Order: sequence, then C-alpha cells, then structure tokens
Amino acid sequence: MSWKQILQAVAAALFGVQSEQNRRLQFQGSPWPYICIGTAAIVLLVMALLALVNWVLPG
Repeated sequence: MSWKQILQAVAAALFGVQSEQNRRLQFQGSPWPYICIGTAAIVLLVMALLALVNWVLPG
C-alpha cells in the first residue's frame, strides 16, 4: 500500500468509518506503518486539543 492509502486507512480507523473490505486488505501487510502513523496521528490530535483548550481558556 502507498503512504496515501495508509494515511487514509488510519484516518478512517480514527473516525470509525473503516469498511470491511479495506480492513481485510490492510491486514495482509506489515502492521508497523499503521502503528507508526496511527501513533503520530493520536499525538497530533492530543497536541491540537491542548492548544485549543489553552487558546479558549488563557492563563
């Protein structure tokens, strides 16, 4: 799978809209790209939420 497809798969999984056909296709390869990109996506999401909270509730 290409990096674009992996990014799309991780985004779909984060939102819970992954199709059964795509899920089966993804389990044929190595899980490490999904784990790495998924971890990075979660870290970015948490950082964005923290920035939003600090912006809304200053000080």
